[in-house]
Amino acid sequence: MINFRTIEWKNLLSTGNVPNKIALDTHHTTLIIGKNGNGKSTVLDALTFVLFGKSFRNISKGQLINSINGKNLLVTVEFDTAGNSYKVVRGIKPNVFEIYKNSELLTQDAALKDYQTVLEQQILKMNYRTFTQVVILGSSSFVPFMQLSTNNRREVIEDILDIRIFSTMNAILKDRIQSTKRELECADNNIRISKSKIDSQKAIISNLENSKTKQIDGIQASIDNNNIDIESTHKILSVVQSEIDELSLEVHDSVNINETITHARTLLRTQHHNNEILKNTISFFDDNESCPQCSQSIPHEHKYSIRDNLQSEYDMNMAEIEAIEQELVHYTERQKVIGEINTNITALKNEVYTYSSKITTLEQQNASLLEAINSVVADKGDIDHEKALLKELANNAMNTVKEKTALQERRNLEDISSILLKDTGVKSAVIREYLPVMNTLINKYLSAMDFYVKFELDETFSETIKSRYRDEFTYASFSEGEKGRIDLSLLLAWREIAKLKNSANSNLLLLDEVLDGSLDANGTDFIIGLLTTLGEDSNVFVISHNIDQIVDRFEQVIRVEKRHDFSLII
Repeated sequence: MINFRTIEWKNLLSTGNVPNKIALDTHHTTLIIGKNGNGKSTVLDALTFVLFGKSFRNISKGQLINSINGKNLLVTVEFDTAGNSYKVVRGIKPNVFEIYKNSELLTQDAALKDYQTVLEQQILKMNYRTFTQVVILGSSSFVPFMQLSTNNRREVIEDILDIRIFSTMNAILKDRIQSTKRELECADNNIRISKSKIDSQKAIISNLENSKTKQIDGIQASIDNNNIDIESTHKILSVVQSEIDELSLEVHDSVNINETITHARTLLRTQHHNNEILKNTISFFDDNESCPQCSQSIPHEHKYSIRDNLQSEYDMNMAEIEAIEQELVHYTERQKVIGEINTNITALKNEVYTYSSKITTLEQQNASLLEAINSVVADKGDIDHEKALLKELANNAMNTVKEKTALQERRNLEDISSILLKDTGVKSAVIREYLPVMNTLINKYLSAMDFYVKFELDETFSETIKSRYRDEFTYASFSEGEKGRIDLSLLLAWREIAKLKNSANSNLLLLDEVLDGSLDANGTDFIIGLLTTLGEDSNVFVISHNIDQIVDRFEQVIRVEKRHDFSLII
């Protein structure tokens, strides 16, 4: 577990040269208040900058420097983890990046990127994305878990479950597989060369046992036959290559066809999705005479006007869907034709490879046969010597075959390991074990916030949300206030899982303006009540300008004010 103790910053955003410092582990709940623009949320940028070298809000690093002073931005954070005390110092103008372990500066011989990797992978054991999912829930540029891509969701879960090591192992394995593949190709080539040498050596021995004339005539006949074969093969190659060139011209539009089909299918899914929403909305107006939320009746004229507009839009979409589907049929037929042509091209290219290999083999044989003729003519051949050489070649060939066998066995093991290390392998099994726990925790926190739905994530981290009446929803179906409760439930669930795994676990929880805006009074009460029930090892900081009803619910209140255009903590 990471226990953050203090953070201090100066010349960061609206903060001037007088440092602002906050103790992060002295109170269970802390409220940070202040007017808009006074710098309440600067602590978020201070944390992400000192730990990951980037701002929390969507601005560049250069924009973090106080615009009045223009230099000496410096942030220091102190924390404990794994029985050690750490201090990280990072600054701009001048650039500073230092990591202290138990008051001793860690070596900075490595490149800056490697130094950051040490901080993230060996000390914090989480990256920026995971940190913002388990420590911070905020506004500004914060991206909730449910709005992350599938790959980014998986990355966060892997950090929380401490199974990123399998991804690292898989990356290393891919390099080893490529290396083994190259070694196998080299072994195959060596075997072909050895076989060719052995065949040539056998021919030499056979020729030595016959008369010199017969040897030379026989060798020359073989060379002549090979030359005839080479010439005829070259002619065939020319014809096959011409066929390939002609067929390639026929599929010049393959890329455009594939892109058009992909675009059309994407547009078709979008239109179907839109029509499904329109259909549900029309059904709502057909089935309801009054608003289910406020119980007020819906005026008939207004109701049917809206319904007619929705129906018109639905019909227009259906017409466009039909047009797109017709286009898809046309382009799909063309794609099928292109696929058949490409199949023919591939078959012809295989023929080219076969004929080219044949020519190479024949030329190698001719080279060996010419050497044999020269040997016979010079009468330098010694049959006993040649037999000994043949035996040596045979032993070398056997050793090469053994090497290939060992490489193939290694490749088989690597293939099995690759299956285990893929996303569908060991990691998937671990995730399946924890999914019921994750879903149980998420639903527990949703219920604690008086939001009674059944929320489930599957192995691809796609959500299914059902109401008490078993109606299915997606995350996008809910209001901003309801989304906020889902986001907070996910964050708290990830923190509890991280605590169980002792992975991306931290005492610190920062909520930036979560209680402002889209939450009603009841929602605010439920969330504050939930935060006060977190464990004693949690230090919760809530940033808000809506303080009338909540200020007395926190153990500590920090006020941020602007004095002479600089933010100060009071």
